[in-house]
Amino acid sequence: MGDKEMVGTRLPGDARPRTRFPGISSRAYEHPADRAALAALRRLYGLEGFVKKFRGNFPDRVVRMEHLASAVRTSDRQFARIHCSMREAARILDFDRPPEVYVQQSHVVNAFTIGMNQPFVVLTTALVDLMDADELTFVIGHELGHALSGHSVYRTIAFYLVRAGALMTSLPLAGIGLQAVHVALGEWMRKSELSCDRAGLLVTQDRDACLRALMKLAGGSHLEEMSVEEFLRQAAEFERAEDIRDSLVKLLLTQDSSHPLAVVRVSELNRWAKGEDYRDILSASYPLRRDDGTATVRSEVRDTTNSYMETFKQSADPLIAMARDFASSTADARDRALDAARRKLPGS
Repeated sequence: MGDKEMVGTRLPGDARPRTRFPGISSRAYEHPADRAALAALRRLYGLEGFVKKFRGNFPDRVVRMEHLASAVRTSDRQFARIHCSMREAARILDFDRPPEVYVQQSHVVNAFTIGMNQPFVVLTTALVDLMDADELTFVIGHELGHALSGHSVYRTIAFYLVRAGALMTSLPLAGIGLQAVHVALGEWMRKSELSCDRAGLLVTQDRDACLRALMKLAGGSHLEEMSVEEFLRQAAEFERAEDIRDSLVKLLLTQDSSHPLAVVRVSELNRWAKGEDYRDILSASYPLRRDDGTATVRSEVRDTTNSYMETFKQSADPLIAMARDFASSTADARDRALDAARRKLPGS
């Protein structure tokens, strides 16, 4: 578990210290489905060697040189506040060295982590203009979550594997298998974004700032016209839906997306911020990265199953409710049939 001697740190302009997490493992904040997928990937026979070779051939140098030439790298003299935020955020999550940050001119609100051996973060000017200092710190923490989990490595590998698989779609039934890979990959990528929202919260330790940032991704810069609590009510309404048709629409809205919907992200992060896992981490009770090698795929899959089952039981979605009722009625029918069969047995 985590080191009990926590060291306070301040982000630029802050009056209160943030808690640092020495040696924290990405397993502390990863969504169970994300954690299980990563554990399985890391334990695949021969994958470690493949990753090393893949990293050696991936043009990290080209990608970095491209941004070095066409974007502004933060420093003490360029976007100093962002540079300082990254440095302090990296201390909170206990990085050996803060990743480089580049600010890129673009009208698209975006942030991403790129690179295999030495990942770096890119923020667009539209995002920098949209977010205040605390909200931008949440985004930086989110991107650090991707770096700490190694998402950029496995996403890049998955991207090339899917592209290679697309060449085989001419084979009989190969398209069905590829579609299944796409669905599974999409589900993992969406869960990985939920994981990194949690990493952003661990860095800011400010629930409201995190929720504001996510709300702005949906509604833009007019914060005076918006309310976090009202947006959470909107998220709850989306979760409940009206009928099965709305449930099917929700499936269609997410099937081709790499990110969860904005209201889903707000709802999920708010739920985690109020839960025991977050409180435990703040109290220095968290897994350490030095123990990552002992994590088993079986335990991670079990946690994933439990997580989905809990969501299944608590969901107000009408399609899930119907499936729940069907499962319950099927179980009742099975029990009645078994009871009837037992009564017919001799000596019953």
